[in-house]
Amino acid sequence: MTPAVWFSLLTACVVISFTPGAGAINTMSNSLIQGWRRAIWGIVGQQLALIVHVVIVAAGVGLLVSRSELLFNVIRYAGAAYLVFLGIRLIVAKPSADDGDTVVSGGAREGRWSMVRRGFWVNLLNPKAIVFFLAFIPQFIRLDEPQLPQYLTLIATVIVVDVLVMWFFFAAAARPFRALTRSPRGQRTLNAVFGALFIAVAALLLLLH
Repeated sequence: MTPAVWFSLLTACVVISFTPGAGAINTMSNSLIQGWRRAIWGIVGQQLALIVHVVIVAAGVGLLVSRSELLFNVIRYAGAAYLVFLGIRLIVAKPSADDGDTVVSGGAREGRWSMVRRGFWVNLLNPKAIVFFLAFIPQFIRLDEPQLPQYLTLIATVIVVDVLVMWFFFAAAARPFRALTRSPRGQRTLNAVFGALFIAVAALLLLLH
């Protein structure tokens, strides 16, 4: 991959990462509820899903998903249902007190692997991401050159950019609102807002077909 192609890839990754979506909402929600530092675990899960998306496209499965309306819709409805589940869970969560370091809403502090799994499924169950990568990847992969180094460069660039944007922009952007989590009323308000956002993204996933 030439420097010019890589710079184009880097620019595209920055633009894509700054585009709000379910991953950004999940990151901001984690930052508010679990704390900025612990939000990284949800971001790790989201990156694992991105790797799976790239592998799916590289293996040719992405083409199958894009051409099979049934398979596309199965993934699409499953993704929307999961986002609705997350939204409702936030909305009905009971507020709890600040433990001195992390504000927890609706129960004990969430384990890191639970956050990784949730981030993974939030990003994975998005068929439009697979179709997007199907259109995105060929712009930066040359078939007349070794494939593995190019894919490794692409994956590394996508992950580094997305982690930086998610953690230092979206997760950090939520930090000023931490004061609201000091009261039960503030926690309920934030839970309702982010729960509604999850449900709104689910609706977009279903309507914008």
